[in-house]
Formats: sequence, C-alpha cells, structure tokens
Amino acid sequence: FEINGRCGKRTMDLPDLPLRLPLLLAGTTGEHPDVFGVPRGACAEEWMAARPDAVERTLRRFVQAGAQALCAPTAGANRAFLKSAGLAGTAEKWNKSLVEPAGRAARAAGMPLGGAVGPTGLFVPPFGDADFDDVYEIYREQIRVLAEAGVSFLFLCSQTCLSDMRAALLAARTTDLPVFVSLSVDGSGRTLTGCRLLPALITLQAMGADAVGLRGALEEEDVRLEIFAALPHAAVPLVLQPAGDEDGEKTAKKIRLPRGAEAAVLCGETPEQMRALRDAAPAGAPAARPETADCYAAAIEREAFFLGEDLLFSPPLQCSSLLGDKLICLDDEQVSAALVRITSLDDALVLSRNSAMTRLPVAVRADSAVVLDAALRYFQGRLIVDSGSSIERELLEPLAVKYGAILY
Repeated sequence: FEINGRCGKRTMDLPDLPLRLPLLLAGTTGEHPDVFGVPRGACAEEWMAARPDAVERTLRRFVQAGAQALCAPTAGANRAFLKSAGLAGTAEKWNKSLVEPAGRAARAAGMPLGGAVGPTGLFVPPFGDADFDDVYEIYREQIRVLAEAGVSFLFLCSQTCLSDMRAALLAARTTDLPVFVSLSVDGSGRTLTGCRLLPALITLQAMGADAVGLRGALEEEDVRLEIFAALPHAAVPLVLQPAGDEDGEKTAKKIRLPRGAEAAVLCGETPEQMRALRDAAPAGAPAARPETADCYAAAIEREAFFLGEDLLFSPPLQCSSLLGDKLICLDDEQVSAALVRITSLDDALVLSRNSAMTRLPVAVRADSAVVLDAALRYFQGRLIVDSGSSIERELLEPLAVKYGAILY
C-alpha cells in the first residue's frame, strides 16, 4: 500500500516518495523535547530554531534507529500555542526555520519529510469558548507555511479534541498532501474531552484523512481495546504512537503492537522507541490496504452509531435552548435517528453546542445550502443529511463529501 501526494508550490527540493506501509515515522517531540536537547522549561520551537544543527543531528539519530520517514519538529509552532508561550507573531518564522534542518536530514537519508501539527489548546463549546473558524484559521496559517516549505505529508499529532482534528483536517485539505492524525489518549483510551478512537476514526476517514490512530500507552489494556474496537471499521491505516515516561529505553521494552500493525504508521518519539518499533514491526508485511471496513456510521465526540439499512427519523426537532433536553428525551426504541431542523446560522451553532447530549445518531434537514454548510462545519462528529430537503442534489452531494457526512 502506498500513500501518494504532492504540493505544487515548494521552496525546498525534498524527496517526493511514496509512503509505504508499515511506515516508521520520527520527528515529533511529544513528551520528549529533551531528545533534541531542549532544556526543561524552554519553548521547544524557539530553542530548536536557534540550533538547526541540533535538529539535524537528532533526526539523523532517528534514521540510524530505523526511521523510514521524518517529521520537522513543528508540532508546537502554531499561532495559539506560541502566543501562550509569549511568542505571538512568530509562527511563520519558526515553521520555516525548523523545516530547513529537518529537510537536510531527510535529503541525506533519501526520505520523505512531513510537517508535525500539534493541538492549539483551544476548545470550542461545550468544552470551551473558542470559535471553530478561529481554530481553523490558526491551522490554515501553519499548514500553508509547511506546504510552501516543501513537506511531503502532514502529521496532525497528539490531538486532544475532535474540533481541533476536524479544523486541522479541513485546513490540510486546502493542499493535496497526505494527512495522518493521532489522538493523545490517557490510560482509559480517551482524550481530554473524552474523544475515543472509533468515533474519531469514523469522522476523520470520511473527511479524507489518510491514516488515523492514537498516541498512548500501547501496553495498557483499555488503550488496546480501543485499537481492537476500531480495526474492523478502519478504511485507512491506523497510526500507533507509543507514549511513555522519560526513560525511553524502559518504555521501548513495554511496546506491544496489536495485530493489524502490518498496515500502520508507527511513530517513535525517541531513538529507543524507534528501535523497538522497528523490531516489533511485522517483517515482510503485505503491502495492501486493510480489508473492507464497516464505515456506515454517524458519530459524536464520544460515540459512534452504526446504522441499519432503514433509518426511522424522529419528528423534526426545532433548534432552541431546549434542544439538549429534547435530544436526551428521545426514545431510541421508537426512532433510530434524531432529526434536527436547521433554518439559520444560529441554529447550526445551537446544534453544535448540544451534540454531546444525544444517545442517537443525528440527522439534519435544511433548505439552504449556506445553512447546511454551517451545520456540517460546526458539528463535531459525522452527521446524516436528510436528502428530502429542497436543496438540489448537485449541491447536497459536494457538501456531504467535504464534511464526510452521510447523505440519506
């Protein structure tokens, strides 16, 4: 299996090679910026940008440990993260400065180079008060710089909420670069907002992600259960990124790859992890996509809803301050999907704020393409679109494709 992609405008001559699976990937700092020599308490991006030789030297160590592709260590180089570190207005500078030495290491090894894109630390309702469009613009700025600098793929790494992942993926799709995504999960297999791998996978692969997975303690039983639950529904390769303590060698000894890793992107944050992943990766794995997956599902942040052939919609629910209560009270024995009527941009926002309240998959009906676009954009999950609206089919279908929605 090969993942191919190119970006037309580049400022560096980097290897433009197929990404073959299993792929051993290195370069994200994760919890280990010290691997690059970053002292405790320093801003990793600022420190590394001032020491390009240290970046190049460290990435060469990953190559020696078995890496097959590299990432520029730009995970924290977005406007929101840098502003919180007192470095507002420096995102373009740091991204360009970090791609350059990483590119030298990639060229020397004949490897493709990706750009790491980490979380913003911003949360949209109901988890925070950030605006989704602002988060999207933050990602679009960084991804534009990385694409122009010449990276061959994007790695949305260690993400903590579905809104960040969706915003970043929408921004990434303004390029034609392959996009990998990893959720950062705790020992229970959940992110800070309770997002789980399965609903994230269902949502993101439908939106066009090329690989989706998690960063977590791969030896923890709950984390492994999340991986096993997702495998039958994965139409794209999984990303497996071990997370560990400061003792990289100790962590490496605990790495256990689940079955299914023969078609995975395996990410190491230290040379010790890289060696362990190299040794654990299946030898001579078949270069093929995963088997046909069951992807006919809607999703919210914390749950995926697998759909039957025939959906029975609820009577249309009007968007109001009571929408959350209405979603909770729906009897899932009488209907198989909650149908919500969207008539304005405000309605789209009301639905997005109440999406976590449902026990059923959510369908939307709108008679305006602009309003439907907003509903699909701001809903953090995978929606069903009622095709019985007055919107013409030639408008409905592109919107469903853009946001990975199910047209029913």
